Amino acid sequence: LVSDLLVEFPGSSHVRDQDLSRASDDEVWRFAKEQGFTIVSKDTDFLNRSLLRGHPPKVIQLRLGNCSTNRIRDVLLKEKDVIKEFLGDPDASILVLE
Repeated sequence: LVSDLLVEFPGSSHVRDQDLSRASDDEVWRFAKEQGFTIVSKDTDFLNRSLLRGHPPKVIQLRLGNCSTNRIRDVLLKEKDVIKEFLGDPDASILVLE
């Protein structure tokens, strides 16, 4: 998935690429905050954490239910302009995509 997104979203990475596959949500949150990453997840825990703590990091919540990686890729690429606008807005902290 990440390799399919690199053209539109340079610098994208997966938790496993950062040795965070077994990390807690807190560790992922801290890493994203320190390294300037946006968290993209179907997990509502990050959405809730953002509501409590604010940003950084920014959170993109994917409300796509049970779906394929291809579906996730297609949604992210279809919404690339919305995502880029969100990333460029210093006041925005959460973006929900369905």
